[in-house]
Amino acid sequence: MPAFSPLILRGFPCRVSRIESVVYASPQGNPLPADIYLPDKEERPLPVILWLHGGGWRSGDRRSGPDLARFFTERGFAMVSIDYRLSDEAVFPAAVEDVKTAIRWIRSVAGQYGFDPNRIGLWGSSAGGHLAALAALSNPGTFEGPDSEYAGFSSKVQAVAVGYPVVDFLQLDAHRNAMPPLDIDPRAFTLPPASDSDSFESRFLGAPLLSVPHLAAQANPVEYVKPGAPPFLLLHGTSDGAVPPMQSALLFDALAAAGNNTTMLLIDGLGHSFLNRNDWDQGPSRAAEIREARPDEPERRVPCPPVTFGTIELFFKRHL
Repeated sequence: MPAFSPLILRGFPCRVSRIESVVYASPQGNPLPADIYLPDKEERPLPVILWLHGGGWRSGDRRSGPDLARFFTERGFAMVSIDYRLSDEAVFPAAVEDVKTAIRWIRSVAGQYGFDPNRIGLWGSSAGGHLAALAALSNPGTFEGPDSEYAGFSSKVQAVAVGYPVVDFLQLDAHRNAMPPLDIDPRAFTLPPASDSDSFESRFLGAPLLSVPHLAAQANPVEYVKPGAPPFLLLHGTSDGAVPPMQSALLFDALAAAGNNTTMLLIDGLGHSFLNRNDWDQGPSRAAEIREARPDEPERRVPCPPVTFGTIELFFKRHL
């Protein structure tokens, strides 16, 4: 473990320290780095949010995503961002194994960095949202890897916020085809069919999607939903042609049916990857639909204030 020698970032309400390139795991001898962001003036121990980047499981790294100093280190959270194995290096389930290893690692170094091991949340977008949901919902011992590092520590988390995740691979193309004509967010993008042999989904699974339905089922977060899941916040743009909002709706419905605490926000006009933009919530507020489900209560559709990064922050403040 490297010495504690943070890079000081300025220009925020409180100073933020970033500790770069801390190796949290070395599967097959290949080191995987993490960056740690700590608020300098907050009392310890700190609630921790682990950020998981998007990129179709094929690209991106721990620096891909929103400004973690602003969101939400300066607001009193410890933030951790990791590299995980991409599909060109190792196929499913390698990436989710890395996520679970990172959760256990956070607990193993809690005393060193002032983390609270009982308050860990996951936050991810796109591929990272899929991995967050899969890691949070799968059973202990599942996707832990053949030689689990930090085996004495739990990979459970206490809250999960995900943006536009894939939750059912085999329904993805049908959902894309069912999208009505919309005014697409000009900064969004679309993807080739998931059934293509070179699609992000096929590359992630290591074989053409339709040839390995059993692997697709194992990789579907919705397959692991059961009572007792941590609270979930789902965010999805209504103009997302890459991962249509029906995917988040599937997960919401399953979590609600199992009696879990879950909220889904469908935000008008936003496309894919909006959480990578620090300014997506600036300017005129966007209308949104909010669906809420709580244990032992019927689903509610309630008035929704403007959805912002602050909405995500408030979710973690309530549950961590």
